[in-house]
Amino acid sequence: MFENLSERLSGVFDRLTKQGALSEDDVRTAMREVRVALLEADVSLPVARDFVKAVTAKATGAAVTKSVTPGQQVIKIVHDELINTLSGEGDPGELKIDNPPAPILMVGLQGSGKTTTTAKLAKRLTEREGKRVLMASLDVNRPAAMEQLAILGTQIGVQTLPIVKGETPVQIAKRAKQQATLGGFDVYMLDTAGRLSIDEQLMAEVEAVRDVANPRETLLVVDGLTGQDAVHTAENFDGQIGITGVVLTRMDGDGRGGAALSMRAITGKPIRFVGLGEKMDAIETFEPSRIADRILGMGDIVALVEKAQETMEIEAQERMMKRFQKGLFNMNDLKGQLEQMQKMGGMEGVMGMMPGMGKMAKQMDKAGMDDGILKRQVALINSMTKKERANPAVLQASRKKRIAAGAGLEVSELNKLLKMHRQMADMMKKMGKGGMMKKAMAAMMGKGGGMPDPSQMDPAALEAASKQLGAMKGMPGMPGGMGGLPSGLSGFGKKK
Repeated sequence: MFENLSERLSGVFDRLTKQGALSEDDVRTAMREVRVALLEADVSLPVARDFVKAVTAKATGAAVTKSVTPGQQVIKIVHDELINTLSGEGDPGELKIDNPPAPILMVGLQGSGKTTTTAKLAKRLTEREGKRVLMASLDVNRPAAMEQLAILGTQIGVQTLPIVKGETPVQIAKRAKQQATLGGFDVYMLDTAGRLSIDEQLMAEVEAVRDVANPRETLLVVDGLTGQDAVHTAENFDGQIGITGVVLTRMDGDGRGGAALSMRAITGKPIRFVGLGEKMDAIETFEPSRIADRILGMGDIVALVEKAQETMEIEAQERMMKRFQKGLFNMNDLKGQLEQMQKMGGMEGVMGMMPGMGKMAKQMDKAGMDDGILKRQVALINSMTKKERANPAVLQASRKKRIAAGAGLEVSELNKLLKMHRQMADMMKKMGKGGMMKKAMAAMMGKGGGMPDPSQMDPAALEAASKQLGAMKGMPGMPGGMGGLPSGLSGFGKKK
């Protein structure tokens, strides 16, 4: 979502950091480029203007221009101002759920992903917070809208209010409240109807439901790809209904991200969640500091650790770490790393969250490399016997031909895989003997040996540990089974 903006800002700051000293004119010139980059990213003019004005005022002081690292100082100021723009004073954390059953009202225009988002949040509340959730569709206009929510409820294991034809949205809301109370539910979510555009009928309907339900949270779901229209929609809904937060959907698309940067500043309402795909778990809390890190190419180490936790069980993590600390690394270990990287969104997904790796992902794409490389490497390992996986050094030329043929690939690709494994195994031995692996993991592993809560981890320690591990060329770059980017990967296959 922020790729273009990140690329433009990266170019501006690269030039700043290469200069030994900065004059006020240098800073002002750079800030003009930043303003253009923000406007091109569809950030509203008043927000872009205020942002640049605030950064310029702080960056043209003597403390910055006479600093030993003025370029880095300017980047820090921009980073802090981005966080300030994306957040606000007193922003709520988790959803306000008290005095069960707590009603959550979902509002928005048709086509914004409101029903899917309702199901995603219900799943999140059920699995992460252990809440009993009841979902109810109040959309009596759109064909099969109620059936859609019922199907999603079955998929995620969340109960939905039985459909009774002919009821009004207010009647459905009252029935949902009654069933949630009698059924001992913690939360009941009301998925209201939408329209193609804001009209009096829509607002009157939502107002009537709001007055009956008296919701703890009123979440507006808006399509992040609509840019400034999303901001205008939020203003209108807040003015007439009163919203407590915004959920931006389709934030995994190729939009320019201006809505996210403008929303908080213009509406005064926080972005609570962002939707990142169609899958039921593709939703994240909106963390301003982490979004700012991504925009400035600093990666998102916390998200990386969270992703690793979600895709690999604690027991598997601990087994893997014990082997790595002993300097052990065979083909089964490599296969586990490759499969873990696939689960976490492939090379591009992992690299996008690692500090300073965003540019490398683009270079790989231009070079014709894609995640098919991971699949081909796993296929080669699958073609080996158990003995060969445990000790690939036993492979002879004839076996190499058969293994490559079994995977439908060339022997040259198998040789590259074997070379990559040797490099990684050698590095593991060195790190295991010197205790480097244990030290690198100490910053990122809890006292009990398992992964700690990422939200409680020190970001500085996380990034330092990531850089220490990522710098070890040819080894997995993060804990939790996260595949690294070994040197052999660069020569392994191209897009076909």
